[in-house]
Amino acid sequence: MLAAVVIGGVVLIAATAPNAAQLLRFFPGYKKGAKFNYQYKSALGRLAAKGLVTFVEKDGRRYARITEKGRLMLQMETEKTAIAKKRRWDRRWRVVIFDIPERRKSVRVSIRRFMHEYGFVRLQDSVWIYPYDCEDLIALAKANFRVGADVLYMIVERLEQDKYLREHFALPAD
Repeated sequence: MLAAVVIGGVVLIAATAPNAAQLLRFFPGYKKGAKFNYQYKSALGRLAAKGLVTFVEKDGRRYARITEKGRLMLQMETEKTAIAKKRRWDRRWRVVIFDIPERRKSVRVSIRRFMHEYGFVRLQDSVWIYPYDCEDLIALAKANFRVGADVLYMIVERLEQDKYLREHFALPAD
């Protein structure tokens, strides 16, 4: 999955700079030829289908340009990487709770999927916990899902019966 994030980041960079794709030949695993061109175009097609890039014509050539949604997604992935690097626990739990109305059920489902993908543990349906600072990531998610005040981020000093959480995140016992 990490390789997919790195390749995705490279493709997004390639989408913003016309000749950046030529830099890919310096990466391990790069293969010149039709298969690579197919994979490159296929990846760009998937990014375009998700609304992360658009194609523009300039001087008779077609270029991929990152969209605002793509920038936000790239920021979220960058923030996820930054959180992974800050793996020093300050003995505080980060709790995210949300109350999304039933008429926005699809957003609620998307937020739950997001929390799971980013490594949060579900305490209850709309209560998720994480041991590391992730306030910026949650702020980006709130903007992405347009939920604002429906999502609360809390920093908790003490949580009773947290042994299974410490084991899950491989954290030291008290």
